[in-house]
Amino acid sequence: MSTSGWTFLSNYGHVLVALSTNPDARMRDIADMVGITERAVQQIVRELVEQGYVLKDKDGRRNRYHIAHDAHLRHELEAGVSLGDFVALVTGPADRARLPRTAKAD
Repeated sequence: MSTSGWTFLSNYGHVLVALSTNPDARMRDIADMVGITERAVQQIVRELVEQGYVLKDKDGRRNRYHIAHDAHLRHELEAGVSLGDFVALVTGPADRARLPRTAKAD
């Protein structure tokens, strides 16, 4: 992280990227990756699921998260960019190869 403390992405963007590359991660693991509290991650994930940007599947006692790749960014300046395009832009080639090709919202 930069010495001035700001980054180009919000915590929402960081959580999306972390979930896209680690769909089985626990909230605690995402919190460690992003550098925020587990409670903050839970709130962000809840909102992303409610808005249809993230899909949640229950697998036994664990949750598995999928990015709705066809959904688009919210701000009008980026509305033409899909989440799939966004994730592909910010993940490395090794992570990109593991991303699902189609995870669509219902």
